[in-house]
Amino acid sequence: MSRIGKRPITVPTKVQVAIDGTKVVVKGPKGELSRDLPTAVTVSQEGETLQVTRRDDTKASRQMHGLCRTLVANMVEGVSSGFQRRLEIQGVGYRAQVQGRNLVLNMGYSHQVQIVPPEGIQFAVEGTTNVIVSGYDKEIVGNTAAKIRAVRPPEPYKGKGIRYAGEEVRRKAGKTGKSGKK
Repeated sequence: MSRIGKRPITVPTKVQVAIDGTKVVVKGPKGELSRDLPTAVTVSQEGETLQVTRRDDTKASRQMHGLCRTLVANMVEGVSSGFQRRLEIQGVGYRAQVQGRNLVLNMGYSHQVQIVPPEGIQFAVEGTTNVIVSGYDKEIVGNTAAKIRAVRPPEPYKGKGIRYAGEEVRRKAGKTGKSGKK
């Protein structure tokens, strides 16, 4: 039995869950999420908890059991409290700012890079070098943060670029000086 899949999901009081066959709809104060789950698993609600079980013991349903439980748990957590990813910008002259809903990055290119947020995503900038991507869908928050990081990934020689908060960039030694005959 999957250790992750058999754990029950507690539903907060301000969140409503509707289960219609394989479709799960979760509504909360932050928004509404829905997902079609595979037929290998079933979701049932008993009071304030959700339980994800698999229909049989085939390899395919065992693989989907823990995944589907985590997806439903992320939906419940997202509509109740939300998710956020923090990014740090390092480098001389590199900075970020919010204009309207869009994020504008000055990353050493000849032009500013403007990133338009998808539905349900908000940007915030602390100072000029810390970017916060927040929203209620964990998948979209992570993908948007990855797109921002891809504008200028951290390079290994000086460490300049955009990195996740707490990300450790392995540094390389640069070229050594030329030593030879005179």
